Amino acid sequence: MKLAMVGVGSMGEALLAGWLASGVVAADEVGVVQRTAERAAQLGERYGVPAVSLPEAAAAETLVLAVKPYQMAGVLEQVAGSLGPDTLVVSVAAGVTLADLEGALPGAAVVRVMPNTPSLVGHGMAGIIAGTSADAAQTGRVVDLMRAVGGAMITDEAHLDALTALSGSGPAYLYYVAEAMIEAGVHQGLPRAQATELVNQTFIGAAAMLDQAGESATVLRERVTSPGGTTAAALRALDDHGVRSGFLAAVEACARRSAEMSRRD
Repeated sequence: MKLAMVGVGSMGEALLAGWLASGVVAADEVGVVQRTAERAAQLGERYGVPAVSLPEAAAAETLVLAVKPYQMAGVLEQVAGSLGPDTLVVSVAAGVTLADLEGALPGAAVVRVMPNTPSLVGHGMAGIIAGTSADAAQTGRVVDLMRAVGGAMITDEAHLDALTALSGSGPAYLYYVAEAMIEAGVHQGLPRAQATELVNQTFIGAAAMLDQAGESATVLRERVTSPGGTTAAALRALDDHGVRSGFLAAVEACARRSAEMSRRD
C-alpha cells in the first residue's frame, strides 16, 4: 500500500480527494481506516478506496494520521507496534507536537503538516515540519504530496502557530468577509444571487492577481484606490470601523489558541 489514511473527516477528505484528482496516488494504492462501516462505505463509493484495518494501514509506505487531536494518543498507541520499518508517519492533527508523535513512536520517521481545505480544489497551502528521524527524501515526499494539492512551505515548529493562524484558519476569514460583502450587496438592493456571483468572482480575480501579477497586496490595493475616489471612501470606512485591527486581533487569537492546544496534556 502506497498511502493509508486514518481518519477522513473534512480535512482528510479534502486531501484525499485532491491527491486522487491530481494523480499523485491512485485509488488502488490507498487504504482508509474509519470508525464506522457506513463512512468507510461512503468513501469507497465516492473515491473507490478500500477500507483497511489499522495494522494494515500502519505498514503502508506513507501513513497519514488525520484524526481529531483528542483521538491521536489512542491511535498512536495502536499503530506503534505495527509500523513498517520504512513507514513514514504524517500527522495533520492540530495541536499534536512532534515531541508527542516521536515520544509515542520511538525511532519512526515523522512529519507534521498543517494544511488547509482549499486542497480540495488544488489551491491549498501547507506548512511542513520534519521530525528528527525523517530524512530529506521522506520530507520531499510530503512536499510532493502537498504541492499536488496546492503549495507547501517547509518551516519549523516555532512558527507553526502563526502559520495556522494565517493559512490553516485563513480560508474561514475570507469566507467571513465574502458573507459580509454579499450581505452588503443585498442591502444595496441587489438580488442575493447576483451579489453572490459578483463577490465570488471578485475574490477569484483578486486572488489570481495576487498569485500572478508579481506585485504585493499593498501595490495592488493602491492601484485600485484613486485619491478621493470611491474605493478610498470605502477603505476609510473600514479603517474607521477597525477592520485592520480586527484582523490583527483575530490572527493573534488563533495563534494563541493553537499554542494552547499544543500545550494541552
